[in-house]
Amino acid sequence: MKADNSIETVTLAALPGADSASREGQSTAASVQQVFLVRHGETDWSLSGQHTGMTDLPLTEHGREAARRLEPIFARERLALVLTSPLRRARVTCALAGLSERCDTDWDLHEWDYGDFEGLTMSEIQARAPGWNLFTDGCPHGERPDQVGARVDRVIDRVRSVHGHVALFAHGHVFRVFAARWLGLAVAAGQHFLLDTATLNILTYYRDVPAIKRWNAPLDPPAVDRLEDA
Repeated sequence: MKADNSIETVTLAALPGADSASREGQSTAASVQQVFLVRHGETDWSLSGQHTGMTDLPLTEHGREAARRLEPIFARERLALVLTSPLRRARVTCALAGLSERCDTDWDLHEWDYGDFEGLTMSEIQARAPGWNLFTDGCPHGERPDQVGARVDRVIDRVRSVHGHVALFAHGHVFRVFAARWLGLAVAAGQHFLLDTATLNILTYYRDVPAIKRWNAPLDPPAVDRLEDA
């Protein structure tokens, strides 16, 4: 299901409860750093609404076509670091964006392990566990929210140690947690950041405060302007 709303700019300012994860490693260089999050292109299960965690599905042809739109964008960008999830749908998206020779695989970027809920739709999960919420409940025989948050924090630490722009290729739920933790929010806040496949997102800083510059922007012509001008 498509999410129509997007977040243009969100800043922490003096947000109560924001923790140190949002403030560590900041410097003049970090304040202008941009982190480009690319959710992989369409798969058969993203079309059917099935939860796709560790199942290593390929992109559909439409998903591959969308990923190719990234190549001219990143060809103009200077990136200090490129990381991808080990799962094929993210790696192929990265490759089609023209960055396969520059990327490193980071296991911490893999999608949420849904355990017993792998391959199920939301309605099927709700039939088994009424009221279930991934971001607060986690998955039986899969990952807990705190486990996903811990590996996302490791990636954020790695990103903030770099001087320069960074591109990450990964998945919907792990990126929703990433956005929350980038702002210093709890993992549960990820439920508020809806994210479609084949989208380009930009995290950065506003006067050294972690911020979101672009969110859930589809890879259509209006979204492929030079990233620095976003």
